[in-house]
Amino acid sequence: MPVGILEFGAHVPDRVIGNGHISQWAEVPEEWVTERTGIKGRRYASPDTATSDLAYEAVSELLGKRPGIEAEIGWLVVATATPDQPQPATAAVLQDRLGLDGAAAFDLNAVCSGFVYAVATGAGLLAANPAQRPYALVVGADKFSSLMDRSDRRTVSLFGDGAGAVLLGPVPDGYGIRASRLVSHGSLWPLIGVWAGGTRKPLTSRARRAGEHTLRMDGKAVSHYMFSTLPEVIDDALKESSLTLGEIDRFIFHQANTRLLEKMVAELGIDPVRVPMTAPEFGNTGAASIPLTLRAAHERRPIRRGERILVASVGGGMNAAAAVFIWH
Repeated sequence: MPVGILEFGAHVPDRVIGNGHISQWAEVPEEWVTERTGIKGRRYASPDTATSDLAYEAVSELLGKRPGIEAEIGWLVVATATPDQPQPATAAVLQDRLGLDGAAAFDLNAVCSGFVYAVATGAGLLAANPAQRPYALVVGADKFSSLMDRSDRRTVSLFGDGAGAVLLGPVPDGYGIRASRLVSHGSLWPLIGVWAGGTRKPLTSRARRAGEHTLRMDGKAVSHYMFSTLPEVIDDALKESSLTLGEIDRFIFHQANTRLLEKMVAELGIDPVRVPMTAPEFGNTGAASIPLTLRAAHERRPIRRGERILVASVGGGMNAAAAVFIWH
């Protein structure tokens, strides 16, 4: 049987970081933040909150809608660029807390495209292993507040914390995931990243003093990549699904930046009504942004059976991803 999204859950921390905070930290006018990004707020978790804690809250909401499903979950894929620790996987910590013993659990890092990559991976694993448990739990979770240089207006104005989760499983013929397209361009890996803390550059006191443990981004180059690559990836996914841009009911984009999204929507010729956004409220939550936005869109206007949905993202590395599915 085809595989589709059966349920979803999401979580954001309570603490709201408004543009007044960004103005003070980065010494820029509050109006600059609003005008340049279109983001009005973002959420920060407490310092003692781990990425797995955010993920647990999102998954708990999901599982609360499907009592007893835990025993049938065979795969747990956590998409994150801000793991609890270098090893073991954040998925292992989450698995232990959820009591999903025996399921295969692992992390996936495609930064902001991580959720779409993880959905494609989870769906592929279910299709290739029909004898195993029939459900996969896919989580996108990031705590970017832990990576912020608060004096860097290019990043601190954009990023926040959050988590989203979906349950993948069998759906009737004609529904579910119709196509996915994933691409990477590793030659562009220096455009965005956290440079210290791995084997290439250990997190020494010198690296910390230089701020190399915080997120750095070439915003103009990342924007150029988004506008040159994402339309092609979207077009490939649509062709594979035998659908056109005009036949898609909702577009769930990675919430990189409200202004960039508005420009992308205009260039693609999409009616903004079909493009729900959470960036103004939550900012860029990395791998969490698509499932957060999917859940928010359903809350605002419940997704109907037969709706055609396209999800798409750009992530550090650089990479891009898109998937098309029909709601069951």
